[in-house]
Amino acid sequence: MPIQAAAKHPHDDAPDTADAFHRLTTLPEGPERDAVRDRIVEAWLPMAERLAGRFRSRGESYEDLRQVAALGLVKAVDRYDPARGSAFESYAVPTVTGEIKRHFRDHMWTLHVPRRVQELRNRVRSAGQELSQTTPGHRPTVAEIAAHADLSEEDVRVGMEALESFTALSLDAEVSGSDDGYSLVDGLGASDPALDTVVDREAVRERLAALPERERAILYMRFFDDMTQSRIAEQLGISQMHVSRLISRSCDRVREQVLRDPAA
Repeated sequence: MPIQAAAKHPHDDAPDTADAFHRLTTLPEGPERDAVRDRIVEAWLPMAERLAGRFRSRGESYEDLRQVAALGLVKAVDRYDPARGSAFESYAVPTVTGEIKRHFRDHMWTLHVPRRVQELRNRVRSAGQELSQTTPGHRPTVAEIAAHADLSEEDVRVGMEALESFTALSLDAEVSGSDDGYSLVDGLGASDPALDTVVDREAVRERLAALPERERAILYMRFFDDMTQSRIAEQLGISQMHVSRLISRSCDRVREQVLRDPAA
């Protein structure tokens, strides 16, 4: 049964397949039903290709987009129910468009990639596919792809790396070859608490240098040599209470100076 284009329709590539769809619903599984289904798909392919063309400037090859759109069209034909009363086009357009958008979500880069890298990836992939057909069983080399695609070998390597760089791995993903559940997040660094100590030391360095010699010595023994107050008192020949007062007085003086003029 031939399928004719409708005489008047907002889109020139929208055929009149209403009768074919109604017939499809009455036919049992078999060659005759498959033939009607194939004719419907073929009649609507121009519409699917038109939809694919809307996305051709997004870094994916038009041929791949056409295949994805065709897959979406087949799904639309299989799922469409003419008994609902709506035109097939109103069901097919969002189905095909959704399939194309799903393709971009699942197969395109998670992060922004320069257009040049996207183009290299497409040229390298196309060249690899063409060479694989002419030399089956032989994986094209970098040099062969470069010669076939008229690219430098360095550009080919960039394109080959981009072929496997569509999505980002989760930080919870286990490292390949790890037997103990070691994940990517385990390899991340953390803030070094010693950095805060560096800042604090630089802030008090000049103030400590301005303290009397004995007070500087006491602070050094207490906070750098980790000596107890009783050992410091024994070494200096003074009481532990005196050591405690000197430490408190020195720390208060340095703190006040830093708070009063932190940039000094």
